[in-house]
Amino acid sequence: MSESSGERHSTGIPGLRGTEHIGFTVPDLEQATAFFVEMIGCEFMFELGPFQAADDWMVTHLNVEARTVMRRLRFFRCKHGSNFELFEYNAPDQNPHQPKNSDIGGHHLAFYVDDLDAAVAYLSERGVRILGTPTVRTSGPNAGQTWIYFLSPWGMQFELVSFPNGKGYEKDTDRRLWHPATPGA
Repeated sequence: MSESSGERHSTGIPGLRGTEHIGFTVPDLEQATAFFVEMIGCEFMFELGPFQAADDWMVTHLNVEARTVMRRLRFFRCKHGSNFELFEYNAPDQNPHQPKNSDIGGHHLAFYVDDLDAAVAYLSERGVRILGTPTVRTSGPNAGQTWIYFLSPWGMQFELVSFPNGKGYEKDTDRRLWHPATPGA
């Protein structure tokens, strides 16, 4: 398609709708399930596993060591955001250390909340390690946003974020980042 013929050129994966799930590996699936269900408020949906291939299936399809065992995996729904797929693996070459944000492959999951102070108080009262105090953005594209990091029992980084009156960048464009509080967005 060309723009000269009146048709728009499309980029990206044909038919892309958005993020369906985010998968990550945890050291203890029972501990992670309790954290996601009881602390965060996600809903457990189903479990699969164990799975181990006798050939090079694991290498070919998952890019992991051939003798890796996917002990179990569980799917969770978390309110109005992406689903989560949590894995528990046993692998001969497994790295048992949680990456930092600054490490290659480092990451965090951010949860939007309506009331950041209430969410921080809730986590603090339950012994969750909160990192610092809330960061309040008053200028730039994230003006109006407040955020704070916290850690899971196994050291994974999470973020609470809130911007009930929108973000600064919104005054310069009609385009919007996806937001869990905006149905159909």
